[in-house]
Amino acid sequence: MESFEQNVVVMRHGERMDLVEPLWITRDPRPWDPPLTEDGKIKAWTTGRKIRNTPGLRIDRVFVSPFLRCVQTASRAVSALCAVGDGSDVDPLLIEVASDDSAAARLDPSKIKVSIEYGLCEILCKETIGQELVPRDGNWTLDISQLEAKLPAGTVDNSAERIYKQLPQWEEPLEVGRIRYKDVILALADKFPNENLLLVTHGEAVGVAVSAFLEDMVVYDVDFCAYSHLRRRVNFKPNQSFTAEEFQVLSNTGQTGVCYYSTNDIPLLSNLS
Repeated sequence: MESFEQNVVVMRHGERMDLVEPLWITRDPRPWDPPLTEDGKIKAWTTGRKIRNTPGLRIDRVFVSPFLRCVQTASRAVSALCAVGDGSDVDPLLIEVASDDSAAARLDPSKIKVSIEYGLCEILCKETIGQELVPRDGNWTLDISQLEAKLPAGTVDNSAERIYKQLPQWEEPLEVGRIRYKDVILALADKFPNENLLLVTHGEAVGVAVSAFLEDMVVYDVDFCAYSHLRRRVNFKPNQSFTAEEFQVLSNTGQTGVCYYSTNDIPLLSNLS
């Protein structure tokens, strides 16, 4: 029986414009879908380079939320993952490539395939998106072809069937959205059991990628471009069916921008009167 150590990295998008320029939402027709800041683009690229240089971790396929900040993050991270270096394992590219959309000549797009996955989108509830920002007609107007055009040329894979065929409905309960994230992580891993995946998504999903696979863990902070690194052993039978072990969380608290603690570490309080 053949086996494969499958890695899944779940990464948050970079710094978003509306948190740096609060008045941005008053000027843009799509206030629910902010872009990255320049610092966000740079950190997305450097995080992609960090993932690339992690020993034993070679990303084969990327799935990304259809929100603009995630697509821009994926574009920079994929650029770092596909960068053509000097033959060494360390990427020698200058940092300018992080915000340079014309850097395609420095990339080898054959290394990675990228697809947009609706199931990785933001949880559509008032806890994550202010009620005042929600489109009144209920139309989130996501143009997939325009979003795909923002990804590095030659990396887009339109043949990968989506887990979710459309966005969830508005007022998706927060806990339901968290369950969705776990289900999508597992579904994508099972769909490509012999590939390593990078999922570029939102902060809640990165938290789920820890709390759903580590018992009694509470995630209390997820930084921009933070990520959780999951790994499991997949065993293939001769007929190409497979069985998979449980995912293990390899990222320790604070190591990759995700901070969490065990509820077992909290001392019980005695009754006070």
